[in-house]
Amino acid sequence: MRLPLALGTLCLAAPSLLGAQSPAPADSFAWLADAHGAKPMEWVLAQNKLTLDTLRALPVYDTLYRRILAVITTPDRIAYPTPMSGHVYNFWTDSAHPRGIWRRTTPVSYITATPAWETIIDVDALSAAEHVTWAWAGADCRPPEFVDCLVNLSRGGADATEVREFDLNTRRFVADGFHLAEAKSSVAWVDASTVLVATDFGAGSMTTSGYARIVKRWRRGTPLASAVTIFESPASDMGTFATSRWERDRILPIVYHAPTFFDHEVFIVIRDSLIKLDVPKDADPNFAAGQLVVYLRKPWTAGGREFATGSVIAIDLAAFLGGKRDFQVIVAQTSRITVDAVSTTKNDVLVSLLDNVRNELHRYRLVNGRWEDARIPAPALGTVSVAATDAMTDDYFFDFEGFLQPTSLYHVTESGELQLVKQRKPMFDAKGLEVSQRWATSADGTKVPYFLVRRADAPRDGTTPTILTAYGGFQVSELPYYSATRGAAWLERGGAEAVANIRGGGEFGPEWHRAAQKANRQRAYDDFTAVARDLIAAKLTSPSHLGIEGGSNGGLLVGVAFTQHPELYGAVSCQVPLLDMRGYTKLQAGASWIDEYGDPDQPDQWAYLSKYSPYQNVAADRRYPPVLFTTTTSDDRVGPEQARKMAAKMEAMGHKVLFFENVEGGHGAGDTPEQQATYRTVGYAFLWGQLK
Repeated sequence: MRLPLALGTLCLAAPSLLGAQSPAPADSFAWLADAHGAKPMEWVLAQNKLTLDTLRALPVYDTLYRRILAVITTPDRIAYPTPMSGHVYNFWTDSAHPRGIWRRTTPVSYITATPAWETIIDVDALSAAEHVTWAWAGADCRPPEFVDCLVNLSRGGADATEVREFDLNTRRFVADGFHLAEAKSSVAWVDASTVLVATDFGAGSMTTSGYARIVKRWRRGTPLASAVTIFESPASDMGTFATSRWERDRILPIVYHAPTFFDHEVFIVIRDSLIKLDVPKDADPNFAAGQLVVYLRKPWTAGGREFATGSVIAIDLAAFLGGKRDFQVIVAQTSRITVDAVSTTKNDVLVSLLDNVRNELHRYRLVNGRWEDARIPAPALGTVSVAATDAMTDDYFFDFEGFLQPTSLYHVTESGELQLVKQRKPMFDAKGLEVSQRWATSADGTKVPYFLVRRADAPRDGTTPTILTAYGGFQVSELPYYSATRGAAWLERGGAEAVANIRGGGEFGPEWHRAAQKANRQRAYDDFTAVARDLIAAKLTSPSHLGIEGGSNGGLLVGVAFTQHPELYGAVSCQVPLLDMRGYTKLQAGASWIDEYGDPDQPDQWAYLSKYSPYQNVAADRRYPPVLFTTTTSDDRVGPEQARKMAAKMEAMGHKVLFFENVEGGHGAGDTPEQQATYRTVGYAFLWGQLK
């Protein structure tokens, strides 16, 4: 039940003993923060034209665009399943439906090569009818019938959505059904006539992080204004969210209160009462087989027994609510093996384990009061992840992929029978490519692993164009993945890729993440630098042929990398980034990330933030590699402001900068295949133009 990274945290620190923070210097480029303002958009369109004119002049551009668009629009993609009440649902885009269709088929038809799909909602047709550029943002259907659905639609791919009730029997939106205006909302079914709703109820109802702080019970047929408040959090908290799950034979409504990104309280709603789960605030609770299943991020003592960081433990839910604390350990972390993800079915707990950043999937089942472990016989040397579960059965789907292995989707039945049901054809020529795992030594002596994908016969003379990427934040692990776009645009053309498992991620458990939080953030950047230097020292590449790429928190990473060590890199692709760490908390969801980075309004925390913040540390008298900044106008998470300001500032200093902004797409690469292809082609054409 971990919060997605789309959500964040706010922590208002107490007044510093060092005194009040001095006012920030005047920002000459603050005018670019008006995302849709006429003057900023005039600047954006001029920059877009300059960038596209520059890159389209490269011989490689048109070839890359056609290749990337073909990959994005190929019908040979896996239609990922969502099982519901005797059907398999899927959301699909193609050249005929660039905004997509929500569709369904039967389980028997789904596993065939050509399933017989029936369209439920055509987003392109809806957009045309309503004159709104809708983007699909998911649907939540009420169990056990799965007929009443709450459909989420986003304007231009933003995080904020409009919620509408939809009837799967009539295939129509319910005229007098549940409906919420555009906002960052969460809605969850209680029963056929009731939902829990957390949304923008008006003045004072949202947190300073931009999320709802109030959850109400809303009865069908009544106005939203009459909904009854059941939970309210302070405006200084990150937010409060409504969710639910099917547990045994009932809907279990849940209120999820997040004071910060990494701390949360979970309340089960039983009739008119909220029952708080008495588990650590940074733990992740889940449910299966009538059990409460908890993933621990720190040591915890319960029932007279201490459970270690990284453990997955369980107890009978009814017994727990009755005061019992006799947990059983399902999985225990070791120095080498850590938990990457936990999923549940009706009775099983599915755990993705990392063994030195190599993936395994295990199924744990409660048999005669004890949890039995069975490793799922998935292929080796790749990433195994649960793709879909069904809380009403023990069936599930998982997929496997590697840097050179196209994604394969497997179905596992309740009896444990495993069947390969979908497999992508190779989307790029991997002949002659190899994958290796190497280790670099960071500034403090820590060994940092990274994966390297390159031609086996590539010379060790430093001439191979190489992209180095990482994330290093929020306990997100960077695992082997099959990127058809990367393969087609980069690897098959002779380029190499390095993926670094730096601190701040989750590759070695919660401690690996905490090692680079707040005041220790520089460790993540030192790890990245160490990997770059290892590549160069081994003559796998050289500074003039080494490019770096990162998005969001990874955009901050590469921003720090090129401002701290410009001599190591030949090009920088910085995507939807954070860059101004003095002003980041004022972004759409910026205050929600204080637990990760620190609070710039506190002098003691600004002291370390200011040492690496790219916007404050870029200088006119230093020589930087060419930089491409990319972002999207409709990004209501980070927003386009940071990339715009950094590009404008560096351009004013005389540095070599390109800038490109998609007008749609939210915190991503665009809504339609053409937008996505252009966005990605811009990035790869830029890197080829600089690193070849």
